[in-house]
Amino acid sequence: MAKPGGAPRGRMILTVLGAVFLALGSFWLLQVMNRGEQDINASKKLDEPDYFVTNFSLVRMDLQGKPSYIVSGTKLTHYPADDSSDIDQPFVRKISPELPPMNMRAELAHIDQNNTRLQLSRKVEIDRAASAKSQRMSLRTEALTIFPDEEKMETTAPVDLLMGDAHTTGVGMTANNATSVVTVPQSLRIVYPPRKPAARAAK
Repeated sequence: MAKPGGAPRGRMILTVLGAVFLALGSFWLLQVMNRGEQDINASKKLDEPDYFVTNFSLVRMDLQGKPSYIVSGTKLTHYPADDSSDIDQPFVRKISPELPPMNMRAELAHIDQNNTRLQLSRKVEIDRAASAKSQRMSLRTEALTIFPDEEKMETTAPVDLLMGDAHTTGVGMTANNATSVVTVPQSLRIVYPPRKPAARAAK
């Protein structure tokens, strides 16, 4: 014989257990949602810049502890996701013990790959004065990637290059500053100045 009040008490226990499980389920769902929101916020923070510097100047040293590159600009913005940086109005000076300084200007720059790659874009201008060991050089293009440690630069954009008195145009370029070897793979056109007439021998 069932005890009086047994069924209602059983229903009450089931109701309480159901409420507990519902509360635990709601709590778990809330935790999952909060964790997902934290992950989204964390990813957002990684994609967003963590600091910026205005009117800055940085000096990159070579393996001998001597200045190799000087990088300056109106603003540097750092991104923690890949430890990269964007630079507004960059100015880069390459310092070499045997050659005159090489000055580089552009509207934008991007530094990544552990500071081993510098990408210049928009109105890129590079100039180097003549010296006893090198000719005057002037380069104009819209995009240029520089590898400071390897002293190399490359682009797939059209280039306008003045080396000494020779004017070279084309599409794409690879250049090695250490060996002074420049390659333009497409639409190469070189214009040399006319030769000066040889001086006549005095009679």
